[in-house]
Amino acid sequence: MSSSPFVEWLLIHYASTKSRSPNEGRRRWKLGVAQKFWASGEKTLASTTAASTDKNADFSMDSDPFDEASTNREELGILLRTDFSDEAAWLAFCSRLEEGEKEFALSPLEDDVTTMDDQPDPNKANSNGTPAATAAEDDSDESDDENLPSAIFHIVNPSLPQERALLTNISNLAALRLFNDVDIRQAPTLPPDTKRIRPPNRLVDSGGWQEVYVGKNLWIYDAKSNSDQCVRVVSQTSSDMYGTATADSWRARVSHICELQINLSSGAMKIDFGGLDRWDYTERQRNMREAEAPESS
Repeated sequence: MSSSPFVEWLLIHYASTKSRSPNEGRRRWKLGVAQKFWASGEKTLASTTAASTDKNADFSMDSDPFDEASTNREELGILLRTDFSDEAAWLAFCSRLEEGEKEFALSPLEDDVTTMDDQPDPNKANSNGTPAATAAEDDSDESDDENLPSAIFHIVNPSLPQERALLTNISNLAALRLFNDVDIRQAPTLPPDTKRIRPPNRLVDSGGWQEVYVGKNLWIYDAKSNSDQCVRVVSQTSSDMYGTATADSWRARVSHICELQINLSSGAMKIDFGGLDRWDYTERQRNMREAEAPESS
C-alpha cells in the first residue's frame, strides 16, 4: 500500500529477521517485521528506495510452508475445518457445498445484483442467507464465468493429529497469519466527536495504523458449524466504519457461500451491513486479545 510505511520496514528488517529463523517461511518473517513496527515509537522511515523494488524483493518472492494450500491454489477461497468432532455433520456440509458449486456452475450469478437492506444477526444468516452488502454491476460477467475454477473453495481438512491440533478451534487472526500475508495500512478515518479506541489495538487503530492481511478469503468451519451448517466468513481488513476490526467475522450458510465468494472475489460485493456494526463481537474480542498478547506474531 502506498500509504503504508511497512514496505520500507520490510526492506530494512526482513533479511535480518529471516536469517535468525531460516526455516519459518515468508509469512512468519513478515510477521516478525510487523512486530518490530508495532513495538517502535517511530513508524515512518526515510527511504530513497524505488517504489518498484518490493515487487522482486525476497519478502515478495520467498516461499512459505502454507503456500501449497493458499497462494499456489487456483480456487478463489480457502475453507478450513477446525472442528473434528462430528464426521457426519462435516460430510453433510461438504455434500451441500459440492451441490452449491455444481449449481453455481450451471446457473451463474445474474447480472442484476442489488443492495440488500436487511441487517442479519451476526450469528445467523438473514431470511435468504446473505449478508447486507453493497454490490456493483459487473460488465464482465460472461468472461468471468468462463474463467471460474472447477472448484470455488480449496478445503483444508488435515488427517494427521499434529496438523489437526494446529487448526482445532483456531481464531480468525491465527488463521489469517497462516494463510495470508500481513500488511499495515492507515486506520479508517475517525468520525467527528469520536475518541480513538483505548487501549489501542493494532487490529482497529494503534497510532493511526492498522494491521491487515492480503490473500485469499478464509471460511472457517468450527464446532458450531456441526449444528448450524454455517461457516465464519473472515475479514482481511476492518470495514470502513471506525471501530470495526481486521479478522472480524460473521456466519454464512453453506448454501450461499459459493455466490458470496464469487461476488467478493470479483469486487461485486462488499460486506458493510449498511454501515452498522454487525460483526461477531465475541470473535472480535478474541482476536484483539491475541493481537496484543506478548510474542503475538
